[in-house]
Amino acid sequence: MPEHCAAFSCSNRRTIASRARGITFHKFPKDKDVRKKWEVALRREGFHASDTSVLCSHHFNQGDFDRTGQIVRLRDGVIPSVFSFPVHLQRLEKGRATSSSRRAEESLSVASQDSQEMATSSPQPQPNDVNISTLNVIS
Repeated sequence: MPEHCAAFSCSNRRTIASRARGITFHKFPKDKDVRKKWEVALRREGFHASDTSVLCSHHFNQGDFDRTGQIVRLRDGVIPSVFSFPVHLQRLEKGRATSSSRRAEESLSVASQDSQEMATSSPQPQPNDVNISTLNVIS
């Protein structure tokens, strides 16, 4: 029986064709804490992984894999992090909470704008340009 990837809206199945495309499938960890982190990362309400639940390699970064042997394995403690969630499952980016951190962020953006303006307004000397006043003439 083919295994399907447990990620939201992922249609990858363990088949000969998916293997030929280089897609690997990985069972959920047996360690309860790490398994729970995988389940939370999926953002599927009410989902609990079974012993046969798998995720495909599309949901991991390239550095998460150990490809030194004949079998492609995940490194210890890796959590899946590559998903394309619909809008209702996406997490909002949290901004700065305190007024002092917001002011610091604003001053950094103003400083970077000032430095960009200075870089574009004053021409930079080229390596081949020679300033005649700095040349010493030996007689």
